[in-house]
Amino acid sequence: MSTPKAAKVMPLSGFPEYLPAERLAEQYVLDVIRRTFELHGFASIETRAVEPIERLVGSGEDADKEIYGVHRLAARSDERGGSDAELGLHFDLTVPFARYVVENAGKLAFPFRRYQIQKVWRGERPQEGRYREFTQADIDIVDAGELSPHFEAEVPLVVAEIFRQLPIGDFRIQVNNRKIPEGFYLGIGLTDVVGTLRIVDKLDKIGPDKVAALLVEAGATPEQAKQCLALAGIRTEDLSFVEQVRALGVQHPTLDEGLAALAAVIGTGLDLAPGTLVADLRIARGLDYYTGTVYETQLVGHESYGSVCSGGRYDSLATDGRTTYPGVGISIGVSRLLGLVIGRWGLTATRSTPTVVLVALTDEDGRGDALRTASALRARGIATEVAPRADRFGKQIRYADRRGIPYVWFPGAAGASDEVKDIRSGDQVAVDAATWAPPAEDLTPGLVRPP
Repeated sequence: MSTPKAAKVMPLSGFPEYLPAERLAEQYVLDVIRRTFELHGFASIETRAVEPIERLVGSGEDADKEIYGVHRLAARSDERGGSDAELGLHFDLTVPFARYVVENAGKLAFPFRRYQIQKVWRGERPQEGRYREFTQADIDIVDAGELSPHFEAEVPLVVAEIFRQLPIGDFRIQVNNRKIPEGFYLGIGLTDVVGTLRIVDKLDKIGPDKVAALLVEAGATPEQAKQCLALAGIRTEDLSFVEQVRALGVQHPTLDEGLAALAAVIGTGLDLAPGTLVADLRIARGLDYYTGTVYETQLVGHESYGSVCSGGRYDSLATDGRTTYPGVGISIGVSRLLGLVIGRWGLTATRSTPTVVLVALTDEDGRGDALRTASALRARGIATEVAPRADRFGKQIRYADRRGIPYVWFPGAAGASDEVKDIRSGDQVAVDAATWAPPAEDLTPGLVRPP
């Protein structure tokens, strides 16, 4: 009788998996995000992983090229509702959220503030910072009928508050308003606004000369192409972008609306978080549903990595045919951000386990007492585990050191007090499980970035 061969383990590119210390670093980041979202009054929701492919395909440019189709191997095409092959994994969180709003509008209080932290899937070629399965963290504010423009300044400042709590260095949230290029292009006689936006959006990849050539090829005159590049070149950290646009001599009502809206956002940023929001008139965002303010976020010194957080205002993504639900949202590419700070910078947790204390064993007969000590510590929020074996104390200390556990708890002998040892410093003191607590910085793993 032959012995079956063990299946060969093959890695799958584009599906990141972390070691324990890296996973703790990811959880630290997610906790900061979640806590900050909730401090600003956003309520958590979770939507299903799949949506009808027809809805996913109709929600953005070339979306069908990114969708993973889902079907059951035993599905029958005559089942109620059709074959499961008509379903696809969502490629962002905005499309399922729009559907969620329409389905639950009668039960929601508007303006509705939601956050969502979930996996999404895209069938694209994996590379650094781009994955097939990844985590996004979104906030959106949606209203029924009309949405106040002041929300467009609020959502990027929430992200700024999150990023200031993380060891990622300086960052800039680049902001534009889609009405500015739209009104500008119409004002100089270019009617294909979306086509022009798509070409100008290639500036960082192919440079101004090739962009100008593509614009002329698409029907613009050399002078119009020059004006498009002049608009895209405007970038300021204050309100001077308004004067710079006006100096180009283009007039259009939509341009006026866009300038006023962007000035309001940048003005709020100058007041509450100076230097955080930058007016960058080349930012357009790729998805067609953005209609007003748009955002992209880059880490200073790592601009070539691209945006790690983006979003914008959409006026007609969600509608039930009677009521339209406009909204504004922003999405942190958590996996993309961590691909840089963990994958390239080596950011990790200060230890590879949440455990603070290892309760040592003198012998196996003392395991019951050790478990009671561990329970008393856990009851006060101190992560504790009991040694797996009653080895020599030196071996138990080495076990704790390998795990990154900072403290070892020794049971007292013959009525003596228990003692706890900080194995990093060597300090050892008498303690009581009902009162002892570690320093606050040791309660949970922190983040550390190698020098």
